[in-house]
Amino acid sequence: MSATTVQFYCLIAPLMAVVLIATLGRVVPKLYETINASVAIVTFLLVLSVYNSMGEAPVARLVLFEPFAGVAIALQAEPLGMLFALMASFLWIVTSIYSYGYMRGHGETNLARFNIFFAIAISSAMGVALAANGFTLFLFYEALTLSTFPLVTHAGTEKAKRAGRIYLFLLLGTSVGFLLFALIWTWKLTGTLDFQAGGVFDSDIGTTTLNALLILYVFGIGKAALMPFHRWLPTAMVAPTPVSALLHAVAVVKAGVFAILKVCVYIFGIDLLGELEIHRYLAYVAAFTIFATAIIALRKDNLKARLAYSTIGQLSYIVLGALVANAAGVVGGGMHMLMHGFGKITLFFGAGAILVAAHKTEISQMRGIGRRMPITMSAFFIGCVAIIGAPPTGGMWSKWNLLLGTVHSSDWLLVAALIVGSLLSAAYLLPIAVRAFYLPDDGGSTKIKEAPVTILIAMMISAGGCVVLFFAPDFAFDLMQMLVH
Repeated sequence: MSATTVQFYCLIAPLMAVVLIATLGRVVPKLYETINASVAIVTFLLVLSVYNSMGEAPVARLVLFEPFAGVAIALQAEPLGMLFALMASFLWIVTSIYSYGYMRGHGETNLARFNIFFAIAISSAMGVALAANGFTLFLFYEALTLSTFPLVTHAGTEKAKRAGRIYLFLLLGTSVGFLLFALIWTWKLTGTLDFQAGGVFDSDIGTTTLNALLILYVFGIGKAALMPFHRWLPTAMVAPTPVSALLHAVAVVKAGVFAILKVCVYIFGIDLLGELEIHRYLAYVAAFTIFATAIIALRKDNLKARLAYSTIGQLSYIVLGALVANAAGVVGGGMHMLMHGFGKITLFFGAGAILVAAHKTEISQMRGIGRRMPITMSAFFIGCVAIIGAPPTGGMWSKWNLLLGTVHSSDWLLVAALIVGSLLSAAYLLPIAVRAFYLPDDGGSTKIKEAPVTILIAMMISAGGCVVLFFAPDFAFDLMQMLVH
């Protein structure tokens, strides 16, 4: 089977879980997570097959459908897309393992619906990752929004419904109001929406037009959560923890920063991007988002809320890396997409484990909990180190390349933003681990024990991935080098 055809199966494989859950799951409900995990493994192996073929020759474009002349729904694997697809498909396996312990341990209902929409969301993420043009990216980007809406509102409470309305309003509003307009404008100017090395714009297109387009693209990709279009993300924390992991680590926000990188590299091109005055001001918006969300995170006592604002800031590192318009920044941004994925999913897994085992949601309640839940909090600590960007975790390499990108831009304000942002990350994350391990408990933790075993297995895999990526970051670095050369 050719790699071109396998691209299609990467998209279709997650939908197998939908069919199997709808049929076999009705007979044996306990098969839901097993089906998702099994199909996730198949999906990852398919993505791995495409990745392995890229070393031999470029993967050919696969046209699925052409609704308009010159505008097709098409797939084509390229380095950045492969990095996203590998991360999303692998972490789907881990999240499926985690979901079994969390959803049942926490007494969640409607498990069939939950697992079905989770699988559809992963299929949409594969479509985003393998999109050969802006039209295909837009379609799967919207499908991802719509498929995750039922996950955000899973609880069915008024708070969940309100969160879902904000989620749809901001994500659909930005994508239809800004992103779609930018794509149509690009097609009118160039006659194509295909992703091309070096960009698609001719030299005769005015600077004012290009500046306006870049603004539309950056703010139109609302899943990147750049301020002021960030509120959907902390609001969506009303969802179950596996959904938070999906939103923050596996698919949704990563689709956002992935799309930003894709636009900067394949629509504008790094060289043209660097010639536009607006790219620096948009980078300042990202720098402000890094700083502002860190300050907000410091003031949040609710663990998931603190992690949510942390995510917004970490996404802005990736956006900043794209917008400094040099190779080091793009390499760092792509690598941080991966490193943050493993680190943040570990932190959300930890938050869910604490909720299931100890029924605690506030950081102030977690004094001494590390002595009762040593595996959970040790994994949580590793996730903290990865987000901060310190050894021995892969976050060190992504932060290092991002720092090189800002240094190469000769903008010391952006350099300072990265350094101060990382220090603030340490300030709002490390005290959680210190409180858990070194402060005496409040007397209410004597009956607390570790979370269910599947939760612990998932956490150990994701935390282990953070460490493995410190010692073996080469595949991610090589893919990103292919992107910028």
